[in-house]
Amino acid sequence: MTIALRRLYLVRFAFALVWAVLLFVTGSGLGALSVSLLVLYPLFDAAAAVVDLRSSRSAALYVNLAISSLAAVGLAVACSAGIPAVLRVWGAWAIGSGLIQLAVGVSRRHLGGQWPMILSGGISTLAGTSFILQAAADGASLRSLAGYALLGGIFFLTSAVRLGRTAVARA
Repeated sequence: MTIALRRLYLVRFAFALVWAVLLFVTGSGLGALSVSLLVLYPLFDAAAAVVDLRSSRSAALYVNLAISSLAAVGLAVACSAGIPAVLRVWGAWAIGSGLIQLAVGVSRRHLGGQWPMILSGGISTLAGTSFILQAAADGASLRSLAGYALLGGIFFLTSAVRLGRTAVARA
């Protein structure tokens, strides 16, 4: 399970890095590419939950799969209403998925390398709240979502490295 989880975390880091750069470059408005990216991120998260479910039948992962799928639909609809609507939907999704990530990280502590996931879940919950608050501000921008994704990717990379160290230490 540790090797598969480590591989998944590395893929999630690479995806988050590329996604964040693309959204930052296109994030000043809701053009075709930024809309596609906004819908793609929760779909990727849902796909990652499916991969994760192969090694762990955690009920929280099923909930994350549902929340991320609903977020993709919500974001597709919100994109037609403007950036504030996108930030509200993204914020709600970040809160929900952050709480799930926190719970899954705590339940996987015995594997090692989960503290970055626990921290990331907590930070995601706080960030989600800030996105909802940003939606009410003048000049709301999607670029903050790029920073959020990049930070999340760094947490996945850190956890993957720590999982690798744990696996070597146990061998």
